[in-house]
Amino acid sequence: METVSGLSNWKLTLRRHADHIEILRAETCDSRAALPDELFGLPVTVLGDHALAPGARPVEGESLRITCGREGDWDNRRLRELTLPQHLTDVENYAFYGCRGLQTLYLHDRADRWGGYCLMNCRELRNIRLTRTGERHSGALALLCGELHDELQVTVTETDGRETRLVFPEFVEDYEENVPNHHFDYRIYGGGHPYHHVFRDKQLDLRVYDGLWVTFLKEAHDPDTAMRLAYTRLRWPTDLSARAEERYRDYLAGRAEDVLLWQLSQKDANGLQLLLEVLDAQGELLHRACDEARRLGNTEALALLLERQHRQEPKGFDKEFDL
Repeated sequence: METVSGLSNWKLTLRRHADHIEILRAETCDSRAALPDELFGLPVTVLGDHALAPGARPVEGESLRITCGREGDWDNRRLRELTLPQHLTDVENYAFYGCRGLQTLYLHDRADRWGGYCLMNCRELRNIRLTRTGERHSGALALLCGELHDELQVTVTETDGRETRLVFPEFVEDYEENVPNHHFDYRIYGGGHPYHHVFRDKQLDLRVYDGLWVTFLKEAHDPDTAMRLAYTRLRWPTDLSARAEERYRDYLAGRAEDVLLWQLSQKDANGLQLLLEVLDAQGELLHRACDEARRLGNTEALALLLERQHRQEPKGFDKEFDL
């Protein structure tokens, strides 16, 4: 087995082609790992069937070990964050099957061909971070959001560095056996289902996304998820219409204390500044927020809050002195 150095620890089984590398199996001992973009001067473009699935059967191919310092237990179930190769275009069936600890997936939008059940039993996956390449907009995000039912935090980074962040609320699919009629009844619970399918021709449509808000609030939903969704759209307002902005602002204003205290835990000074304006925070609300900032040790937030308090205090009479 050949050994090379790299950014992460990997045991790979691969196949070389004339113009690309196909990874057939990949096993890591790291909790945060990045698959290599290139090997032997060739781009890594394919992840094979069950490539990262723990316990998958061995396959024939070239073996390669990539080392990056200290090693631990070789078990992809411990993997928490995974960065896919930037040249990746094909992800085959069950590629991440059983990666139960995987929480965050980083990928580029070249990955436009995905097999079936790629993320099956990835029960902790909540964060998708997609980087645009400028070549084309693939349907990767549409597929991932459609396959995952839990709440998702999605970040899309454009070629110029601008970010769009979105919350996709959870929903539940349920099959209930209908014994008398000898079939299963299919039901969907929760208001998140339309959000996970807010794509047109596999492309994200933010106007449709924002248009779901009023209906979402009427359906069964988690109020904290709604709070995060509204805040996130205001904080990263890509293609946000004036009407949608007004609706999100009104919702947050109705939960002023909850959203402000939550935001303090995020340690995002720009986000706090935005909320102070959206909520028109003053008086007792500012006082409680200052107490929470002190408790959290969030000195930057405390400075912003105290400055706002100072600006709202009534000014005393101007004094003049004659010498």
